Amino acid sequence: MDKIYFDNAATTKIDSSVLSTINNVMQENYGNPSSTHSFGRASRTIVEKARKSIAEQFKVTAGEIFFTSGGTESDNMVLISAVRDLKVETIITSKIEHHAVLNVVKYLEKKYLTKVIYVEIDKNGCIDYQHLEQILDSNKSKTLVSLMHINNEIGSVLDIKLVGEICKKYNAIFHSDTVQTIGRYDMDLSLINIDFIVGSAHKFHGPKGIGFLYVNKKLNIEPIVIGGSQERGLRAGTESVHNISGMETALLLAYNNLENDKKYIKDLKNHFIKQSKELIPNIKFNANCDDYKTNSYTVLNVCLPVAKEKSILLEFNLDLKGIACSRGSACQSGSSKGSHVLNHILEKEDLEKPSLRFSFSKYNTIQEVDIVVNTLKLFIESN
Repeated sequence: MDKIYFDNAATTKIDSSVLSTINNVMQENYGNPSSTHSFGRASRTIVEKARKSIAEQFKVTAGEIFFTSGGTESDNMVLISAVRDLKVETIITSKIEHHAVLNVVKYLEKKYLTKVIYVEIDKNGCIDYQHLEQILDSNKSKTLVSLMHINNEIGSVLDIKLVGEICKKYNAIFHSDTVQTIGRYDMDLSLINIDFIVGSAHKFHGPKGIGFLYVNKKLNIEPIVIGGSQERGLRAGTESVHNISGMETALLLAYNNLENDKKYIKDLKNHFIKQSKELIPNIKFNANCDDYKTNSYTVLNVCLPVAKEKSILLEFNLDLKGIACSRGSACQSGSSKGSHVLNHILEKEDLEKPSLRFSFSKYNTIQEVDIVVNTLKLFIESN
């Protein structure tokens, strides 16, 4: 049985070129990059080359890029350091952020008595920009705004440039969880007023366990992981040279092929929408997933016309047929509460029906889309 993978928002298949890079570095460049001998210097060169490549891609300086284990660590570093080191007293965020933000904010609220304000969102998962400005206008304390660029569950897209302008107007620090952005959308940070972004390599066909954090050079934050002087003192621990190099390769591949891949993936999503509408009456697309003005081309979150008592068999049925998708984010797997994102945007009637997230990549095909949609159709029509 051929398996079909439509859970690319959770993680992606590693690119063969990335694998080659990683294997080559592990075999040939095994020196510790902090060592001063030739083996160490060779590894250091690889690390700094990758840092420069990433910085150039986003139009920032190499000194503003720090390597981490991924998005969760990077978000933690930003939020904790903002309160602890930058003396932020108020955090403005939304209730549909990733838990790498939401749970840290709750921790800061409890430990440091940080004031947390949640900006209003509409039924499509888009924030109310006017409400954001009202909050900032009435708030006099030092503030961090933390809003994700692309929601990992429903694909809603933040107007990141507009939020940056609003934050600048009110002298607020701006952090965005851009894990679903990197490798999928071009970002010129020289044109955006933003202080922190994060990236995770496994979201763009790179290795797991490696990511990066951009920190505006105007801000000085202290380390959370304390030890040696790696990453210019911000993150102790020997750098994962092979994974850093693999992430660089994955990033360059993603952006070198961005327009072609974007068109291809958008065509897949459009075909999924078209076929679903034709074959599955009363299907709904959560958060206007079929509208690219406010939604990502990589994510499709659908609400299926299936009775509550039957819906528990849906994922099991798909998995038996080798089809991988997601009910909410991968981080929500096993939770009895369901998706916190959908809980905030759907009516009660739709919350009782199963919603599934299908997320696409360059490795998916039109034929796979047809198989999945037909499988859903047969399941819904079965007794």
